Amino acid sequence: MAVVAGQLQAYTGVVVLGGSKERLKAAVTLLRQHPHLRLLFTGGDGKWWASGPTEADEAEAFFKRMGVPADRVLYERASRTTYENAVLGAAVPGVDITQPWLLVTSARHMPRALAVFRAVGWNIAPSPMDYRSVGFSRWTDYSLARGAVRWQLVLHEWMGLAAYSVAARLSLRA
Repeated sequence: MAVVAGQLQAYTGVVVLGGSKERLKAAVTLLRQHPHLRLLFTGGDGKWWASGPTEADEAEAFFKRMGVPADRVLYERASRTTYENAVLGAAVPGVDITQPWLLVTSARHMPRALAVFRAVGWNIAPSPMDYRSVGFSRWTDYSLARGAVRWQLVLHEWMGLAAYSVAARLSLRA
């Protein structure tokens, strides 16, 4: 169940996963509306061999341009996967994962991200955004290229969720 804006007094902060600019804008809005919230941005370079600025570096520049006070934002710059977002984010000084946090990521990514963060031990609630939907479309409007991209997104999330589920079962046996 997603959190309603009026219920945010109980939350410590917002965890924003690297990715879309929509997530950054949503975080700024939340921080402006709720001055008690802190922000943890977690995102390194999504590639296995880093080649430039991290997502956290770019987010930091964005938050500065938007006038977000530096003392309200924490950054984790090394993660490459959702699992690393959760584990490395939990290790950032000043982060207490037993306190209630909101998780901001795209709606399509939320089931997997939420499961991973909770498995790591975060006290976290979903705050999904970046919904993708289409209105009515005729069957003649189908595009093979757009259809393939949509299936790629769905399969990416399902495979990630399955991989994390298998890893969790194996770790319980150890």
